[in-house]
Amino acid sequence: MQKKIGFMGTPNFAIPILKNIYQNGYEVSVVYTQPPSKSNRGQKLEKSPIHSFAETINFNVRTPDNLKNNKSEYEYFKNLDLDLVIIVAYGIIIPKEFLPLSKEGFINLHASILPQWRGAAPIQRSIMSQNKETGISVMRINEKLDEGDISHIFKINIEENENAESLSEKLSALASEKISEVIDSIIDKEAEFKPQDHSKATYAKKIDKTEGLIDWNDKAENIIGKINGLFPYPGGYFIYKGERYKILKAQICFNKDQPGKVLSNNLEISCGKNSIKILEIQREGKKPQNISQFILGSQIKKGTNLFNV
Repeated sequence: MQKKIGFMGTPNFAIPILKNIYQNGYEVSVVYTQPPSKSNRGQKLEKSPIHSFAETINFNVRTPDNLKNNKSEYEYFKNLDLDLVIIVAYGIIIPKEFLPLSKEGFINLHASILPQWRGAAPIQRSIMSQNKETGISVMRINEKLDEGDISHIFKINIEENENAESLSEKLSALASEKISEVIDSIIDKEAEFKPQDHSKATYAKKIDKTEGLIDWNDKAENIIGKINGLFPYPGGYFIYKGERYKILKAQICFNKDQPGKVLSNNLEISCGKNSIKILEIQREGKKPQNISQFILGSQIKKGTNLFNV
């Protein structure tokens, strides 16, 4: 008899994984995702990316605000009699009373090499910390945050000047490629789950938009890590004459002057150690520009110190 799979996910990151599960012929009994939320513009309710995709396949979609103390959802879930639940960036805590309701457990695909970067923002934190590799960890959910036993880890290198958007796409593709292998090994009881080394755990706390503000006293490599790790949102930025300038792309250089001083009209800026050269930038309220377009009308010239404004 075909095994019944549940899926829980919310962002675009999760779509290739759900798509692969469907295309490989598994029976997806239910898709859980976060409820529609108000958009930034117009305050209209918008469905999550997974919600919209699941509806195109005519999946059964559930969107509870939460699962804790939710008796009606508990009973509904119990009656599904699921064999396995796959979780990909769902964003809602699974209460402990739900965990026995799936024969083979709740399996989370987490975008880091656990126990490194447990938590909400592993992709961003790995880039901001200049890690050289990351991956997808397949973990059985328990009552604690990202502390469950692991059956698979699939690793990839983090390329130079990789940003969070491109790395997210690569990790999503990797998880999509491996999901059938993961499901089969668990259903066939061939997967071996091993405990994490909790002494080596690090935590990827949720990104706060204020983290994007650049401190020119910092080392150039840390600033590049911030620019790339926080792309596209909230972005690495600086303030000049009351306006926000988001740096979309930059590279490290090896010149030095006072931190924050603009060293050339091509917008090379001195940092606490070395310098960065901005390649793409977006002035507040304007479209993104490459640096040759930007400098034509910019007031930021060689000799300006961005600390003195």
